[in-house]
Amino acid sequence: MTDPAADPVVLYLAGWGRSGSTLLERLLGELDGVTLLGEVVHLWERGLREDQLCACGAAFSACPFWTEVGLRAFGGWSRVDPDHVAGLKARVDRQRHLPRTVRRRPDAATRAAVLEYAGHFRAVYAAAREVTGARVLVDSSKEIPTAVTLSHLPDLDLRALHVVRDPRGVAWSWARTVARPEAGGEPMPRFSPARSTALWVSGNLTVEALAWRGTPLARLRYEDLVADPEGEVAAAWAALDLPGEPALPMLGPHEVDLGPCHSVAGNPMRFRTGPTALRADEEWRSRMPARDRRLVTALSAPLLRRFGYR
Repeated sequence: MTDPAADPVVLYLAGWGRSGSTLLERLLGELDGVTLLGEVVHLWERGLREDQLCACGAAFSACPFWTEVGLRAFGGWSRVDPDHVAGLKARVDRQRHLPRTVRRRPDAATRAAVLEYAGHFRAVYAAAREVTGARVLVDSSKEIPTAVTLSHLPDLDLRALHVVRDPRGVAWSWARTVARPEAGGEPMPRFSPARSTALWVSGNLTVEALAWRGTPLARLRYEDLVADPEGEVAAAWAALDLPGEPALPMLGPHEVDLGPCHSVAGNPMRFRTGPTALRADEEWRSRMPARDRRLVTALSAPLLRRFGYR
């Protein structure tokens, strides 16, 4: 039986958006003893303030899972001030603050703000573990500054999985229009190839801050995950020494039956259930303009070889 008082094991998916983190998250959610939380970094705005949809289809305020988590974590969500959390976020959870927050001994004011901010996440994690009895909680926030603040919590068992994808595929994905079901079909942000690649480079370079902080860190490529989901998940699980067996209930080599989850924010794939084919999105190879491809390749060249891309 799971000890609800024990420190939760949090698997943090790190990297830059449109890199396959939601696909990975959904696969991990099919493992025994694993609970998906979604992008907890956005819970305070999209859940509390905007009451957007949970992946189960209910509004955040009407979702039984998140209602119970709020009760156990804070005595109810009404006792959490999203404006105060947003203020703390502005002070410590930004990339420009990394030179201060990544320090092993930050100044007293920074440390106090970091611990207060990260403490809200810690309360959510502990409550989710109590509600579900999960051995592993998956936070797919991706943001490196967020993970760095969490690494300051002495009572949090944090382990990070860096998810990376070919930047040309990422740039092509960010250029497309994707509707957000949780926001009435409002489209997700779009970025130019140059902007997307600058953020890809930044997001994937700053992952090293977690290693500097002493957080266990492993890497997984989107292309490898789609080619061999069982093997890649098992390898990542072993690299991070996570509890339990990473046995995916596959319907076939490249098909899985996705059950419902309570992911609080993220890519629209979090709403998908039922048999799902796993196919690499390689549309960029045939449809991306040559000029854009050359631009992205040039801007990302320093990291392409490091991550095994041509």
